[in-house]
Amino acid sequence: MEIDLQYRPSYSLAVVKLGPNERIRAESGAMVSMSTSVALETKAEGGLFKSLGRALLGGESFFQNSYQAGAEGGEVTLAPELPGDITQIEISDNNHLMIQSGSYLASEIGIELNAKISMKAFLSAEGISMLEASGQGKVLVSSYGAIFERELKDGEKYIVDTTHLVAFDASINVTPRTAGGIKSTLLSGEGLVIEMTGPGRAYIQTRSPQALINWIIPQLPKTSSSNG
Repeated sequence: MEIDLQYRPSYSLAVVKLGPNERIRAESGAMVSMSTSVALETKAEGGLFKSLGRALLGGESFFQNSYQAGAEGGEVTLAPELPGDITQIEISDNNHLMIQSGSYLASEIGIELNAKISMKAFLSAEGISMLEASGQGKVLVSSYGAIFERELKDGEKYIVDTTHLVAFDASINVTPRTAGGIKSTLLSGEGLVIEMTGPGRAYIQTRSPQALINWIIPQLPKTSSSNG
């Protein structure tokens, strides 16, 4: 399987070249185009309970799509819902990946996805859970804005706003904290942040979907009520 990431970082597109009978699993709605030789199968990957966990706790779709090439191979192109970046992450049995809700795009069949309810997920996620990717193979994650990769050395600390977090190696420890003192926390416009301690790699999006929502809401027309 070869993955070519095009049009980064604003309107990224993953062009996936599948060899004979190769498969890739993708989030529902991610497909942009595909060869006629590619067959699509939609199912609750991993069974009912794992699919429910990913949907209710991990923020992903209950059903996932699997694309399998025919004997001559084929092509699938994938893109996220929001304008932004895609990055490819290679993981192995000793390098699990924690993925923020809504950032998972696709993965090779050798990757297993589970909704992870843990203290680390609770501290670093906007909700109560994150997806944990394990196994061996490639994972595609997406962002709103570009993806900034930051590699932390053993013991190195780094602060990230939780709304900008896309994914991070499970080897990284996280601790919630305020961005500054009480005054800075109240007046700086910064919300909850986490302090990350290496070793490991963090993937950070340069724009925040929550900030976009906060900007849009005041622009919406106000409904007027009349007393009759």
